[in-house]
Amino acid sequence: MAFKKDTTITLGLFIVLTTIFYVIGYWLIFRLGKATPLMLSVGVAAITTCWIRKIPIASLGWSWGPWKYQYQSYFIPLLAIGFGYILIWSLGFGEWYNTDFIAEQKEAYNLTNWNDYGIIFFHFAITATITFLLALPSVLGEEVAWRGFLIPELMKSMTFKGTALVSGFLWSIWHWPLMYVGIYGNSHTPLYFQLFCFTLYIMSSSVIMTYLRLKSNSLWTAVIFHMSGNVFLQKYFSSLTINTQDTYWYGDEFGLMPPLMLFLISIHFWRKGVKEFS
Repeated sequence: MAFKKDTTITLGLFIVLTTIFYVIGYWLIFRLGKATPLMLSVGVAAITTCWIRKIPIASLGWSWGPWKYQYQSYFIPLLAIGFGYILIWSLGFGEWYNTDFIAEQKEAYNLTNWNDYGIIFFHFAITATITFLLALPSVLGEEVAWRGFLIPELMKSMTFKGTALVSGFLWSIWHWPLMYVGIYGNSHTPLYFQLFCFTLYIMSSSVIMTYLRLKSNSLWTAVIFHMSGNVFLQKYFSSLTINTQDTYWYGDEFGLMPPLMLFLISIHFWRKGVKEFS
């Protein structure tokens, strides 16, 4: 496998610009108190690369594509994470459900007379719709780069396997510095364990997202998949769980269970991708 000269220059420029804008985005985290500038930084790097290399912005996959791939992108993370947390609760690695969190939601929604399960279902509906859509700007900033720009560029010189693994690895190591300095992750398990689980989560997601991106020719499959994973994991299932010491080893993307569920699903998409795109 040899990269074409133009592809090598383009990817090299993208990596250099990503590094530069990453540093700026990291600095802005502390200035603004939000991670959004960092998430947008890689998208800015991709757009700037396109501008310098005269790559049409329209080539990044803005068309919607077939609806079935958008549905898959929404429901695969939900089902993987949901089933992972059902196992966590069933096996005693975390407890169902966090009454303090539900009490906070009653106050936040001004529904203090509702019973707990009514709030649980209502919060799910809000997470699945409004919270999901609010994640769009920052996630789109990332996905313009990782799936919109990088996957088509890698596919010029690599097979499906190489594209899924390389794009996933770059996506993973982009997060590693945040985990190393303690901005991202938890303080209850060793860093090496968190890095393993998180990288498994990202690499498994990358396989699925690469397949859906190529089948649909749409950037939006990746955006939807990414938003779905973020909001259901961070805003719903982990929040509903009463953490024990075991929960930190099995819950969230820094524990074992959600990454394992996505890994099992990714095997199916790996086989399909190898068959259809190699």
